[in-house]
Amino acid sequence: MYQDETLICEDCGCEFVFTAGEQEFYAEKGLTNKPKRCANCRKLKKQMHRGKKKMHDAVCAKCGKQTQVPFNPTQGRDVLCKECFDAEKAANAASSENTEVAAS
Repeated sequence: MYQDETLICEDCGCEFVFTAGEQEFYAEKGLTNKPKRCANCRKLKKQMHRGKKKMHDAVCAKCGKQTQVPFNPTQGRDVLCKECFDAEKAANAASSENTEVAAS
């Protein structure tokens, strides 16, 4: 039913193949438009988009340091700076590791 189709990338102008398998996947997901960009240009566009996240000012609930987070902090939820977040994550990992050892 589906056949490989050669398309032209909107960004770089290179030809790329829209495979029968990709077409089937698009159909299963209900996607009706063909891809406009080759795999490399799609990847570059995603990377550029990720770098543009709006950052919000916040104060770390543990150390009181000014920080920025990629979400809008709301009252009632603690916000941690990267250092405190990483330290808490490491402590939680060590704690769960000790619990597993004690249970054995």
